[in-house]
Amino acid sequence: MQDNAHRNGVIATITAYLIWGILPLYWKLLEHIPAMEVLAHRIIWSLVLMLLLLFARKQLPSFWKECKVIFSNKKSAFGITFAAFFISINWFLYIWAVANDRVIEASLGYYINPLISVLLGILFLKERISRWQVVSFVLAFIGVMMLTLFYGVVPWVSLILACSFGIYGLLKKTVQIGALFGLTIETLITAPFALGFLFFYHQQLAESRSFFVDSTTAWLLIIAGAATAIPLLLFATGARRIPLSLMGFLQYIAPTLMLILGIFLYKEPFHLLQLIAFLFIWIGLFIFTTSRLGFFQKLGRYLPFWHGHRKKEGIERGKQAL
Repeated sequence: MQDNAHRNGVIATITAYLIWGILPLYWKLLEHIPAMEVLAHRIIWSLVLMLLLLFARKQLPSFWKECKVIFSNKKSAFGITFAAFFISINWFLYIWAVANDRVIEASLGYYINPLISVLLGILFLKERISRWQVVSFVLAFIGVMMLTLFYGVVPWVSLILACSFGIYGLLKKTVQIGALFGLTIETLITAPFALGFLFFYHQQLAESRSFFVDSTTAWLLIIAGAATAIPLLLFATGARRIPLSLMGFLQYIAPTLMLILGIFLYKEPFHLLQLIAFLFIWIGLFIFTTSRLGFFQKLGRYLPFWHGHRKKEGIERGKQAL
């Protein structure tokens, strides 16, 4: 039973990251539509799909009870509301980046997202990091600075994508809620704004009527709801069944696929300096991920100087405890 659960968890997680990795192919089909309009439809149709799913599973009564519980508490209400706001920023910028031939920059954002999440944990949750994780931050920072020199400006697309998703994860920690109910509430919060925007946009700007004129575009916008909800639900399913360490390795599937699409399919510029910068970031991510598995602690058993350092560090901690 455990083996089956683990296997199903791995399959669900890999499928989620594969979908996220190839989503640029989907958003490219909608590049003729303004990113804000795509985002509005993405929110609305995600909500419709989630409500239908809850109805089919006979969970709507439980969902409304959960809503009352969450919004009766200021901390959880604040957390879920601002989480909805930051995930909307992330979705918008991702759609915009794909439409404006910045898939490589988007991939960088999701590469550095784990490091941003840990940094937020240090700043707001008082979490501690190891010496090797500090090294990984330094290497990633060098890579980002090299890209800043290459572009002539800070790679703001990458940083906002990473920070918005990192803050989203941080805020979600303040709200104990499952993925199904969580996504439904988040889209429920933002849906009125999305509907208001579409109403104004369609009333004021004639060129926005593609949803009603072009049936292909209309269906693509509707299916955007499924493209949003399905990988999130698969990810939640996998997260409950496999170790966090394995999740750490699998999460790089998505940005790697984005990078491949950006370079080889969309022919975005990728020069030597960019490659070197990405190498710094990749090495930093490798050190960061393996350090969480205790790899360097195990390696330290075979390195006398490191073992001596650890022994000395342990003695000093013992003295402090006394």
